[in-house]
Amino acid sequence: MSAAKTSIFLTGATGYIGGAVLQKLLQHPNASTFDITVLVRNAEKAKILESKFGVKVVVGTHQELDKLESLAENADVVFHCADADDLPAAKAILRGMKKRHAKVGDLPILIHTSGTGELTDDARGMYATDTIYSDLDVEQIKSIPPTAFHRNVDLAIIEADEQGYVRAHIILPSTIYGIAEGPLFEAGVSNPHSIQIPLIIKGSLDRKRAGIVGLGKAIWPDVYIHDVAELYIVLFDSIMNNPEKTGHGWEGFYFGENGEHSWYQISRAVGEAMVELGLTDDPEPTPFSTDELIKYFGTEWLGNHNGTNSRCRADRGRSIGWKPRYTTEDMLKSIKPEMIVLKKKLESKA
Repeated sequence: MSAAKTSIFLTGATGYIGGAVLQKLLQHPNASTFDITVLVRNAEKAKILESKFGVKVVVGTHQELDKLESLAENADVVFHCADADDLPAAKAILRGMKKRHAKVGDLPILIHTSGTGELTDDARGMYATDTIYSDLDVEQIKSIPPTAFHRNVDLAIIEADEQGYVRAHIILPSTIYGIAEGPLFEAGVSNPHSIQIPLIIKGSLDRKRAGIVGLGKAIWPDVYIHDVAELYIVLFDSIMNNPEKTGHGWEGFYFGENGEHSWYQISRAVGEAMVELGLTDDPEPTPFSTDELIKYFGTEWLGNHNGTNSRCRADRGRSIGWKPRYTTEDMLKSIKPEMIVLKKKLESKA
């Protein structure tokens, strides 16, 4: 008799992170032992996922909480790679996992996506902080205020772990960069672009000058898209092979970082790329006005988010064997090629 397959439910398959994680699961050495199900809105993408990639697909939205609950209940492992701030969706997934634990008696595994936005302050680009978080420092992680960005969802997940019906792990990516590549992205299933840097690029292109929040002095970590996707796989493998040595709950926070940058460095690189492409004559960024923050980022608060500090070290992920390869220097080099692609896309829509 063949061994039972590991049933995996993944959210966010058509997104940037979720697509990169799903792609790595499909390329995993043990992929033949996985039974992967995803939830997507788009029926056309669902067909491609099923026919070309052999993934089971349920068409629906994260507002259909009964579907989320049922899909989570039927999974050994849940990769939640969609909206980090959707508390109802997270609670539905946890309800499903609780039902599974009560019915089957096993301990289902959750790998949830949060973000280092949880560590931010209100610097507005005016200063750098000396506070650096380590994901191995549990007391420091516990000290993050409950009002912090993403924190309400993370706390609900930690509570579920403490209640003993799920083994919860939370990955907190930082500034993710790079145009994602590979079969899922080439097939048009998953979004190849991040959010933070592309928004700064698009805003800068529109105003014909690189933009910045304040003086750009605040500092964030950064991580390459396929490096952070590999963190999910390293964590998953560690959970499957060495569960007692793999931290969960309060010991289950895993930062995704491989270096850090100031916001000025990003905006200056945007400015230099614009000069090289003949789009402006001065590489030096100028501050976004309040109106521009709203125009380019949706709200003034979200705009100012690009002037916050968020400093951390991915010590826990490295302790279980994660070895990110790409650095802050690679991040800065990625800005010009991303600008070229985004500019073409904007022109094709115009």
